[in-house]
Amino acid sequence: MTQTAAPNWQFPASIAQLREQLKDYQDWSAGAFVTADIESLLTHRSDFIDQLLQHLFSEYGLAQQQVALIAVGGYGRGTLHPHSDIDLLFLVPRTPPTPELGRLLEQFMQVLWDLKFEVGHSVRSVRDCLNQAQADVTVATSLLEHRLICGDHNIAEQLSQTLRNEFPWSSRAYYQAKSAEQLARHHRFHGTSYNLEPNIKSSPGGLRDIQTISWIAKRHFATQSDESLVLYGFISAEELLELREQQLFLWRLRYALHIEAGKAEDRLLFDFQMGVAERLGYGQGKAAVEAMMKDYFNAVAAVRELNSMLLQYFEQEILTPVNSQPVTPLSEDFWLREQTIGASHDHVFEQPVQLLKFVVLIAENSQITTIQADTIRLLRNARRGLLHPLSHDPNCRRWFLTWLRHPNAMGFAFEVMHTHRILAHYLPAWQQIVGQMQFDLFHAYTVDEHTFRLVKNLAAYAEPATIEEFPLCAELFQQMDKPELLFLAGIFHDIAKGRGGDHSELGEQDVRNFGLAHELAQDDIDLVAFLVRHHLLMSVTAQKQDIHDPEVIKMFAEKVNNQRQLAYLYCLTVADIRATNSRLWNNWKASLLENLYQLTAQYLDKEVSTTQHLREQIQANKNHAMALLLSAGYHVSSIEQLWSRFTADYFFRHQAEQIAWHSQHILDVENDAELPLILVGDEKNQGATELFLYDQEQTHLFAAVCAVIDSQNLSIHDAQILATRDGFVMDTFVILQADSKPLTEATQIEALKQRLHDVLRGRSQAPITRRRLPRQLRNFTVRTKVNFVAHAQRGRTTLELIALDRPGLVAQVARVLQEFELNILAAKITTVGEQAEDFFVLTTPQQQALDADLQEQLAARLKQAIKGQE
Repeated sequence: MTQTAAPNWQFPASIAQLREQLKDYQDWSAGAFVTADIESLLTHRSDFIDQLLQHLFSEYGLAQQQVALIAVGGYGRGTLHPHSDIDLLFLVPRTPPTPELGRLLEQFMQVLWDLKFEVGHSVRSVRDCLNQAQADVTVATSLLEHRLICGDHNIAEQLSQTLRNEFPWSSRAYYQAKSAEQLARHHRFHGTSYNLEPNIKSSPGGLRDIQTISWIAKRHFATQSDESLVLYGFISAEELLELREQQLFLWRLRYALHIEAGKAEDRLLFDFQMGVAERLGYGQGKAAVEAMMKDYFNAVAAVRELNSMLLQYFEQEILTPVNSQPVTPLSEDFWLREQTIGASHDHVFEQPVQLLKFVVLIAENSQITTIQADTIRLLRNARRGLLHPLSHDPNCRRWFLTWLRHPNAMGFAFEVMHTHRILAHYLPAWQQIVGQMQFDLFHAYTVDEHTFRLVKNLAAYAEPATIEEFPLCAELFQQMDKPELLFLAGIFHDIAKGRGGDHSELGEQDVRNFGLAHELAQDDIDLVAFLVRHHLLMSVTAQKQDIHDPEVIKMFAEKVNNQRQLAYLYCLTVADIRATNSRLWNNWKASLLENLYQLTAQYLDKEVSTTQHLREQIQANKNHAMALLLSAGYHVSSIEQLWSRFTADYFFRHQAEQIAWHSQHILDVENDAELPLILVGDEKNQGATELFLYDQEQTHLFAAVCAVIDSQNLSIHDAQILATRDGFVMDTFVILQADSKPLTEATQIEALKQRLHDVLRGRSQAPITRRRLPRQLRNFTVRTKVNFVAHAQRGRTTLELIALDRPGLVAQVARVLQEFELNILAAKITTVGEQAEDFFVLTTPQQQALDADLQEQLAARLKQAIKGQE
């Protein structure tokens, strides 16, 4: 790229004129970005700010004072992005400065603030700098890159000499501090570079990782040049060139992001991705963003690999001499030193099959947690030399299966397969999903990173620590004759994403082809193909359908077909949801899935009919609830009298603890004037909040309750609307807070109950809340769809609504249903990222299903109401 010539800037005296000049510079730099070399742009901006500060330094009388203006931190490196902070050090002979100098410094800083600069500044003496650097490694790092802008040269030189001679951090201490700092920073980003809204600066593999290498090198070699890494044999000239290429790419990305955001922003949020892609020349639309993000993820993967290699070289050089520890031969080609595996010679990966043998060797030695730096280099070079996918080689296929079937396959060995791109060079289909974006708010990671996390979740079922948290998964996993088939299903479940078409169907074909090529038994191929094809079936059924409906269980069981497939599917589903987004999993979802598993297992068992099982379950719930109530001091006669008013449906849909909880409080109600009875708790111990409402039947009760729940910034996940035989409602809502956690604060619970009392007793109107659309949702559009499905029971209609999730959506829908005077019998409220997928079971006031005309009118009104919210 070429540098566009900059105008000859002149700095006027007035603040207003300076602001206008700064705006002109921002406009010029944004235009120059299209064709300019990024490094030239960054240094040009630094020079421009230098000139401005020099002008102000003289203009405000500081040039006549004994003070040096020093650039530190990023500004000290001489590169500045459009909205980066400007870090300044005012170096004075002693502190505090003289009153006159203090007054001039205040005036100088006030001008910078008036110009809207983000300025970090300090006023220190040389001794202050040394003391602060000794106390804080961040200050020490900023001083490593200090640079004189203007002012007293003598005092600036004194600082430079003092830092050269008395830098307070030894190479050892400095390396340890910066390594720990990087580890903590990576941990904040869950140890992955593959977040869908990454931080270009701070995410693993980002610009900060490159700077960490540079800082440690500058401290250790006492130089300002990164070429010292090559000079001292830490990195090859080609590797340094690669590191610089990745840095230039990340610089360009960050520069475009600052321009697009109009502020200092390092998070590549959905809000900015399309604009940044267009500025970088990728074009417009999702395809452009996808191409840009693939380049980004490839860049940070390369940086992480080089960073890992270089930090290990520093550790060997600074902390532990490499020859001080004994070596244990693992084979002719590899050795083990403590927890590190290394290559015995430089030709270790000349045969491609050696890459798979290397992974198997890691699986066989569970103590291995690190690859020696020289071996990482050999691995990188071997990867570049591959001409065909590894799976084309029969020897590689045999060793791949050896790895897959090893009990420790999904430990560090799988991390090596993923991180060092061996799996991508084995499976061409996996190569396609590396860095593959997912344009939704449901997923938090790229397709490959999500899949990696899913498989790690599966492997965790074998660990003792997991048994307590996921006992059913652990039990089923232990009983599996071929757990490698579960891992294979995990690897392939999303492997066809991004190709167009149904990824489940395409993935099924991929895994069948894999099975044939690897000579798996036909039964095993069929099992894995089933799991890939139907990997969403269980979560969809549990979250969107009424699992207490025998027909739902029957249809699900017929698709699953047998106990083996059910066990594998359950384990895969739990791992999949947990690997999608850390906020998605909760005890409520866990309970839904486990209930669905148990009900389906009983159905497949075929020992009892569905009707008989229903009767047995109702009786068991009644017996247990009766025992609980009797132990609490209630009489059999009053309990039985109350229960005679309840329907069989109630006893099947609620557990014994819930039945006893409800019954106890209803029995304590002395007269109808005390109603409504409102209970809030978690009697099923599901990690969700249950809101139980008992009241005399009244019209539009559901809409009123939804409005109140929405006004309290709570979300509804499930609702059961049941009635007694004598005109009372017994409605149950499963609600969660915005962070998907149950409602536990006593004050919040009381506020919710009081608001419901006021509305249901007619003391106040049902609230209409209008909250702003959250930031992330503004970047998505979901076409509203309204579908009607015949219900299994006569006189009922199921309404399916798909729309952009937004605050107050359920309350808005409830108000429309109220307009049509429809009865709501049940509701399933599901949010999949940015998309709401809600189901309502409805009847007319005459207890009839909705006819075609009514369905058409209702659909049109719902779409109109939802559009009015936009």
